[in-house]
Amino acid sequence: MPMWARFTERARRVVLNAQQEAGLLGESYVNTEHLLLGLLRESECTAVKVLQQLGVSLSRLQMELERHISHEESKAGQEAELTPRAKRVIDLAYDEARQLNHNYIGTEHLLLGLIREEEGLAGSILKQAGIDLERARIAVRALRERVGVPSAQITVLRTEVLHGLQGRDLLGIHDLTSEECDTLLKLAAAMKQSTRKGEELVRWKRSHLLAMIFEKPSLRTRFTFEAAMVQLGGHAIYLSPGEIGLGKRESVADVARNLERWCQAIMARVFSHQTLVELAENAKVPVINALSDLEHPCQALADFQTLIEHKGEAKGKHLVFVGDGNNVAHSLMLLSAKLGTHFTIACPEGYEPNERILSLAREIASATGSLIVVTRDPKEAVRTADAVYTDVWASMGQEHEAERRRQVFMPYQVNAELLKEAKAETIVMHCLPAHRGEEITDEVIDGAQSVVFDQAENRLHAQKALLAALIGGW
Repeated sequence: MPMWARFTERARRVVLNAQQEAGLLGESYVNTEHLLLGLLRESECTAVKVLQQLGVSLSRLQMELERHISHEESKAGQEAELTPRAKRVIDLAYDEARQLNHNYIGTEHLLLGLIREEEGLAGSILKQAGIDLERARIAVRALRERVGVPSAQITVLRTEVLHGLQGRDLLGIHDLTSEECDTLLKLAAAMKQSTRKGEELVRWKRSHLLAMIFEKPSLRTRFTFEAAMVQLGGHAIYLSPGEIGLGKRESVADVARNLERWCQAIMARVFSHQTLVELAENAKVPVINALSDLEHPCQALADFQTLIEHKGEAKGKHLVFVGDGNNVAHSLMLLSAKLGTHFTIACPEGYEPNERILSLAREIASATGSLIVVTRDPKEAVRTADAVYTDVWASMGQEHEAERRRQVFMPYQVNAELLKEAKAETIVMHCLPAHRGEEITDEVIDGAQSVVFDQAENRLHAQKALLAALIGGW
């Protein structure tokens, strides 16, 4: 057919995909909804990037399409003909290319055609998703102008997903949806790339303030949060335990009500998770958990950024945590479930993860396809691991248990003998600080498989993405 002469290869595939979709659905014709399904199958095409840039949830769009389409006996093998409405979409795609002075018909033009043919099912569903023609045209032009910019920067900036986080608290991983976790990690990766080039992907239009409350000291948390604020164009103010005396010198509620008048977000590193809950209940600005006895979500985000850097993706990978079912393990387990990563914790009896968090992780995992396993045998656990993770056996506040814990956990030390059971390409992770010679040996933490300092570096970028999203204003 002459019309194919100017179609890109991807645009041709969209129409062929649409014919296959129609056949699988038992239809003998291709309508606008089949064209949209065919377009969504081309996950790396320009049209999909436009939808992502406009903040459309692709999974929700797919579900909405499937909800409206009836399923009949399959007629796969028959070549489905285009309906007049579907042919009109292609005519409109030609017209969009002409108006944009493009000398080809691409997936982006097919998307614009689907939007214009608003009486079709696809156009109606796109309209319900908040997509209008002018915004889509602007997004197409922007993509053309930004040729050479990494796709991660295009697809995550200014999306509805990030804007939806503005003003919210992050007390634990379950405060984020799977889509929000994925989008934050993409933004963090893009921020890291731009920072290494001496640029900043996001800068606030005006300076913002972060209050940093510390009941527990930390090298990485203090430096990376403060540096993140500076790089975003804001400032951070450090508040030591003696300056506040949370719940002693002054009530948690009163501290929150004071700080909300002066700053745009509160970060707190505390002993009790309940302190964070009280801060969030009484502050009108976002409250961020920088560590509590229940979770360490900022660490988990940086860890998954590192895992993705070294393993390409999170979904389907196997993360094995060897040691105590502590706050770090909780956040890693929940984030694994959100992203479709298989998670195993090898721990002694009596040191399992919190039962409520374990149940929640398994409930989330049932929808994402990940497996959440608790075992006693570290050697068996690491055999299929893509990453082996460990943490200190006695955290701050547990010093009185240190000797007893050392005896209980010694069989769970991450050492060269344990790594012999794992794959050669397995990476080793630790959130630091490390008690060398206890939970991990020098040979391993300083070895070729270790990525612990990549994790430390990524605390900066993951938290910068989080601050940009929660505070907003860019």
